[in-house]
Amino acid sequence: MGQECSILAEGLTKRFGKFTAVDRITFSIERGEIFGFLGPNGAGKSTTIRMLCGILKPTSGKAYVAGIDVEKDPDLLKMHIGYMSQKFSLYQDLTVEENIALYAGIYGIDNRIFKEKHNELLNRLGLLKKRDIMTKDLPTGWKQRLSLACAIFHAPDILFLDEPTSGVDPEARREFWNLLYDLSSKGTTVLVTSHYMEEAEQCQRIGMIFDGKLAAKGTPEEIKEKIPGAIYEAEHPQIQKVSEALKGIPGIADVSPFGKSLHILSTEPHLSAGIIAKSLEEKGLKKVSIREIPPSLEDVFIYLFKRGN
Repeated sequence: MGQECSILAEGLTKRFGKFTAVDRITFSIERGEIFGFLGPNGAGKSTTIRMLCGILKPTSGKAYVAGIDVEKDPDLLKMHIGYMSQKFSLYQDLTVEENIALYAGIYGIDNRIFKEKHNELLNRLGLLKKRDIMTKDLPTGWKQRLSLACAIFHAPDILFLDEPTSGVDPEARREFWNLLYDLSSKGTTVLVTSHYMEEAEQCQRIGMIFDGKLAAKGTPEEIKEKIPGAIYEAEHPQIQKVSEALKGIPGIADVSPFGKSLHILSTEPHLSAGIIAKSLEEKGLKKVSIREIPPSLEDVFIYLFKRGN
């Protein structure tokens, strides 16, 4: 394992009976990197994180986190990582400060260091004025900040975040990501799962997982190159009729709804926006606005998901 490699998975597999949740995935994450894990529900993201945290034992394959074999020494591993689960797991009947004190005690942080650090951390996360509020009375966004505070209080080398901004409003999500960038800049490695494509754009690298298999990995720009053709956007008042008509045009590999518009994947170089519009006009659909656009991560996500199903 390389000196700057914080996480290394080699053929990592997890089976539950006859069901394979994670199927021989291999990837590495460098120190200080923010790596995004994308995939639909049930794809294997959370199972992978739990194996990397030493919570679940792999069926086969190997994983090293902070240079530690996660299967052989899970107790040592826990001192080097912070974990924020998808399900909110703090104590609702404790105050903000009491929850942080509890987690500090779990990690063996003595009172002197706790007193030195907790005010600074509460202030950094905007929780200082909420220190005496019961956790159950906090809005979702503030609960997520508290979860992050508990996960990073012991200054872990590596941070695992499983859907950390699910149910959080856009402003709180943006502030959350600013904190992740700050941690990353100071050397903390972050592995984060997310359903939000705009969040994935903020990761240095991404892995897309479907049915337990890693379908793509790389920078956001490298991932977008997985699209095997051109993407066009179509707009029209009768968008459903346009969608049905497009599926009958040779060379169009896929049509997907995007808000009030459609995204069209063309795998034929000769099939320009003008030719597509003309083909639709011949089908009785006039004045369809069509333009070529750069592929988005969501386009790649949909393409890879449909290809595997």
